[in-house]
Amino acid sequence: MRSIISFQARACVHSTVRGRYRGSCAVLRWSSTEARQWSTPLAKRLSEAITATGPIPLAAFMRMCLTSDLGGYYMSKQDGRDPFGQKGDFITSPEISQIFGELIGIWFVAEWMAQGRKSKGVELVEIGPGRGTLMDDMLRTIRNFKPMASSIEAVYMVEASPSLREAQKQLLCGDAPMTETSIGHQSISKYANLPIIWTENIRFVPSDQDKSPFIVAHEFFDALPIHAFQSISPSDSAQETIQTPTGEHNLTPDTAKRQPKGPQWREMVVSPTPTGATHTDLHTPKPLQSSTAPPEFQLTLSKSATPHSLYLPEISPRYRALKFLPDSLIEISPESHAYSQEFARRIGGSKEAPKKEPSGAAIILDYGPSDTIPTNSLRGIREHKRVSPLYSPGLVDLSADVDFTALAEAALGASPGVEVHGPVEQGQFLLSMGIKERAEMLMMGLKEEEKRKGVEGAWKRLVDRGGSGMGKVYKAMAILPESGGRRRPVGFGGDVEG
Repeated sequence: MRSIISFQARACVHSTVRGRYRGSCAVLRWSSTEARQWSTPLAKRLSEAITATGPIPLAAFMRMCLTSDLGGYYMSKQDGRDPFGQKGDFITSPEISQIFGELIGIWFVAEWMAQGRKSKGVELVEIGPGRGTLMDDMLRTIRNFKPMASSIEAVYMVEASPSLREAQKQLLCGDAPMTETSIGHQSISKYANLPIIWTENIRFVPSDQDKSPFIVAHEFFDALPIHAFQSISPSDSAQETIQTPTGEHNLTPDTAKRQPKGPQWREMVVSPTPTGATHTDLHTPKPLQSSTAPPEFQLTLSKSATPHSLYLPEISPRYRALKFLPDSLIEISPESHAYSQEFARRIGGSKEAPKKEPSGAAIILDYGPSDTIPTNSLRGIREHKRVSPLYSPGLVDLSADVDFTALAEAALGASPGVEVHGPVEQGQFLLSMGIKERAEMLMMGLKEEEKRKGVEGAWKRLVDRGGSGMGKVYKAMAILPESGGRRRPVGFGGDVEG
């Protein structure tokens, strides 16, 4: 399904790039005295912020919707709402079948074996752990491999949401007390008395030359904010102003003369919709019109350059090549690049701080294209249904496709001590890891036909490659210590070693 970005962007572009706005494409400034009923407190705060600063980047809108302390989607526990599972807004692979987490645990065991079976200094790190289901299945599996289990010194959970942190603690630690630490919180796992440590950002996880971090990020990168840009043709790109968080400002005559006269990038920005606007006015995609009221916010194309549009599309030749194709749309997630770089530096060191012996591994499982730049991918999900991502801020889950090639570029650029494998389709990865065989073992131990059908249906759903099946849409990518091409990891064309 096409995203709302393309409909609104193309509706606005022809008037926007010529320096005028009409109808729903207008840059709106709202009077503080104008009465309007907003769907959520967060919607009201966003409108007030835009009144003060002008339209905001899509990335800023996403960040507020997902992590604001005033009703952000992942930060609040409204009426006992749980985003995950059948009763929530979406369901993830670990919630569908325990086998998913078991196989990720086995993948880490295989990497630990291939890297020499270290007897100490191993750390497990999960980024965006949801309810903790994945880590619970991993730990339950790894405890059966005693040598690796005894080498694990700590488990780190990178989680910003207090309510999700509490859910993870209950699942992983039960009644064990939770205490505050210098970097967050800590408790004791019900498996092998391992310390479970929570922190809000991976930067707070201690990094040491002697540590071997085994990192998993499942459906984490899709929730990181994106910036969206569209290229405009040379005849429309003469620039005399720049849009900043404090408003639109005129360039000095000398600066204006130095601006390039060729194609330029413009940023998609968010502003409130006019009061009383309809789905037709806002160009809401027809499949989304029946599920919600018209959204309170809209995407428009900035009529002048922004600091982000001058910098971000120039960081990669993949983006620069599209600049000369008018109306090209691209999405860039700087936070995603930063996390991939951090994974790589922890595993392989950096040019500034080389790691004597690169060790550890990271596996990223998410959805997005294998080798193209995501476009038009912003989506909203509520109660397992697609809704406008600009509707009811804080009540709708927002996500966007992951640019796996950009993650690989970021990792390889950050550390000379790593290599990247994949992405491969999730179906291929799980089948090569033995999901079918594991499911058959589970079914043999079940007497009830209904339960056997449940196990069978779950694993087949995870590897389904038809249409928009999870086995096709979701991908797996690994960051490993550089091996000079001597080996491939299991699940990516390699065999178990060591």
